Amino acid sequence: MEKNQFQKTIEVGKKKITIYDINRLKDVMGVPDIGRLPFSIKILVENLLRKLDGRIVTEKDLLNIATWKKQYKTPVEIPYHPARVLMQDFTGVPAVVDLAAMRDAVKALGGDPARINPLAPVELVVDHSVQVDYYGTGSAITKNVAKEYERNQERYSLLKWAQKSFKNFNVVPPNSGICHQVNLEHLGRVFIMDTEAQDLLAYPDTLVGTDSHTPMINGIGVMGWGVGGIEAEAVMLGQPYYMSVPEVIGVRLIGNLKKGVTATDLVLTITEILRNEKVVEKFVEYFGPGMKHLSVTDRATIANMTPEYGATLGFFPIDEKTIEYLELTNRAEQAAVAEACARALGLFCTQDSEPVYTKVVEIDLSRVEPCLAGPARPQDRIPLGDLKSGFAQVLGCEYHRDAEPENLSKFIDESGCETRRAPKCVPVSKRQIDLEINERPLKLGDGCVVIAAITSCTNTSNPSVMLGAGLIAKAAVEKGLKIPSYVKTSLAPGSKVVVDYLEDAGLLPYLEALGFHVAGFGCTTCIGNSGPLHPEIEKAIADNDLNVVSVLSGNRNFEARIHQSVKGNYLASPMLVVAFAIAGRIDINVNTEPVGFDPNNEPVYLEDIWPSDDQIRKLVQKHVKQAFFRKEYDKIFAGDQFWQDLDVTKSTTFTWNDPSTYIKNPPYFENFKKETDKPEDISEANALVLLGDSVTTDHISPAGAIPEEYPAGQYLIHNQVKPEEFNSYGARRGNHEVMMRGTFGNIRIKNQMAGVREGSFTLKFPSGQEKFIYDAAMAYQKENKPLVILGGKEYGTGSSRDWAAKGTALLGVKAIIAESYERIHRSNLVGMGVLPLVFENGESWRSLGLDGSETFSIKGIANMTPRKTLEVTARKTNGIQVQFLVTARLDTVVDVEYFENNGILPCILRKLLKMESQA
Repeated sequence: MEKNQFQKTIEVGKKKITIYDINRLKDVMGVPDIGRLPFSIKILVENLLRKLDGRIVTEKDLLNIATWKKQYKTPVEIPYHPARVLMQDFTGVPAVVDLAAMRDAVKALGGDPARINPLAPVELVVDHSVQVDYYGTGSAITKNVAKEYERNQERYSLLKWAQKSFKNFNVVPPNSGICHQVNLEHLGRVFIMDTEAQDLLAYPDTLVGTDSHTPMINGIGVMGWGVGGIEAEAVMLGQPYYMSVPEVIGVRLIGNLKKGVTATDLVLTITEILRNEKVVEKFVEYFGPGMKHLSVTDRATIANMTPEYGATLGFFPIDEKTIEYLELTNRAEQAAVAEACARALGLFCTQDSEPVYTKVVEIDLSRVEPCLAGPARPQDRIPLGDLKSGFAQVLGCEYHRDAEPENLSKFIDESGCETRRAPKCVPVSKRQIDLEINERPLKLGDGCVVIAAITSCTNTSNPSVMLGAGLIAKAAVEKGLKIPSYVKTSLAPGSKVVVDYLEDAGLLPYLEALGFHVAGFGCTTCIGNSGPLHPEIEKAIADNDLNVVSVLSGNRNFEARIHQSVKGNYLASPMLVVAFAIAGRIDINVNTEPVGFDPNNEPVYLEDIWPSDDQIRKLVQKHVKQAFFRKEYDKIFAGDQFWQDLDVTKSTTFTWNDPSTYIKNPPYFENFKKETDKPEDISEANALVLLGDSVTTDHISPAGAIPEEYPAGQYLIHNQVKPEEFNSYGARRGNHEVMMRGTFGNIRIKNQMAGVREGSFTLKFPSGQEKFIYDAAMAYQKENKPLVILGGKEYGTGSSRDWAAKGTALLGVKAIIAESYERIHRSNLVGMGVLPLVFENGESWRSLGLDGSETFSIKGIANMTPRKTLEVTARKTNGIQVQFLVTARLDTVVDVEYFENNGILPCILRKLLKMESQA
């Protein structure tokens, strides 16, 4: 079939643009009218139609997606070609290291290393490395950026080398913003124009990103989701992204948000609802009349949290607001092209008809209440009024009032309604520790907020909540409120445009007056780069086992993620972050209790400083200007003086520095052969760890501080690195020696084999001796013993950390048996040649009576097929055998191919070498 017959020419201004018209499928191929397909599925239809070549994309593939069904009994695979790849530096550095290693491998085998080159455009935003070492002063950002370059010069030199030495590889240098917001405000095209095509060709903007929050771009109708760095490398190298045709859950939005309710409150509510709907590995698409009441930045806030409810997409179709946003952000030409092409293809949402979905979930915006989420999972929503009692349950104590209900003060609000307010309450079990810092006394206790961060991800793309936070700060300063000295405050915008409109509105000085100075333009606190607390505060927390908390406007609050001394972490809007920073405590009902007292000891309540919706709306209209986007993004790739001063030379292969503790040549291609040995059954494997439910990639591959006493810390000390120069796991992701030792290295991980003890410990059998997990794995490797891992539900939830899979493979783990997997981590495991297995019939390691002391044999691995049933025999130390069935989560024939090649990269390398030999 000639795909040219699907080409259609439309005029946009003075340009004639060619598109591939999916609506012609009915006449040409007899496909029923696809007008009622979900918008996200239509984009996949266009992708396969445009890429149809009869070899990689066949007519059968096209029909499989064009005749989309609500549900599939067995997975149906399609080859999808994302238009571009988005990366951040934590996942970008190891990806560049892998590509450099592949070039070395090709050269060693007599091939042309220059053939290892991105074929799909790559944009890497350096945003994950800045840490809040300095805060609360005007010089904080300058000092933090200087420290960032001091710590990361080797990594940044590698990235600049990649920018110079690879084609199609652009780097947004440090101190510019986060990848999601830069993508939303500038990189996202909505429709891409291919000027190199014979005719000017336009097609929907699509991407995969190496950060799980890539779906933020779904807020403007761009299809994008997070993948592991391993999968991203395959797409970079021209491979299709093989995926199963997804189910699509439609979320019908009705109503409108009540006064005082923020987009953050909405997204935390949606996260809770959709997590309960079990949308993991599904597309979520929003529609309905309520969508029209949400700005693009509100939609982006919701889309950013897609990984928290487990879906692949959180998609908002293109409509009038998308076009207006492109114009606001200085993309007028793209706006015109996007509107014309989207309307011509039926990708423009008019709400005239409702698409067909697998299932529809209705959410009434008017029922959303102010809330937070915590203390350890983003789906654990807490209504604002229940926060105090919720924290009491965390502490295991009760609260009493220091005044009886009948003695509560009365208050007449502006509408004339009588309300009741409570004086400040104290916990019965209240513990307060007296400290002295810089010769000033302070009290620290359970529930104290020691970190208050307006951090970049999720919220700073939204001017409403940012300007709202500025208005709260203004009102608080005018009332003489201050923030307790033990609270570490920071403001880390996702782009420099945020500072522009805060300054233009005159609100930045008020945020600074409360200590919310700009600390950097990067992820900071949300990924664990919160920096140190004062040593005396950290000591008091440790010595007294205090349960102190952080409040942040990010999207992740897993255990030990924000700061290893902070047990409870609460997600909130930037506005509530400011309010709780002022209160200094989380155990407070801000609906009835004062957040603080003015210099005259008069109570100040949240409603006294909370701005009206009209105030916020007027500021957004007046101060969020196109000129700001033009100014900041015209120079986005240039970098600051630090970046320009990096002395890097272009070369085909990378010059490795053997003593480096940051960048090392990985072992993936050692003893590489052009032909692979097929995997065999696993015999007499030991269990390395035994884990419960919701184990995150933060637990498996932590990105925070490196403990001195742990194997990674000991490795660095052995290599003459001082503890104060350790940096973080994330910063050292280009060194496999550090990351192997950090795998399962979270200090809060709970390996059931180690009893009640938290941390990176396991039992080495047959002796049963307790060891660090890394040390036990190395001991098993010396004995040529394969390893397995037993897990529970949602294994590998959280960020798309490729090292959670890479480290697992390098430790010698051959298979993981769990009840279910988070989508990206399962794919990453396959990409590293680790076999993901699931228990059948609702079984678990608990129900089977397994405790990790057994040896495991797995039959049926030879002659693997997608979702094959395998037999497992667990032999206990007393000789008793437990036999059970598992399903191989190799979902497609391509998964099987990757697994049999011991991973994606060896598979691609063999294909490239074969093509080169045939040329």
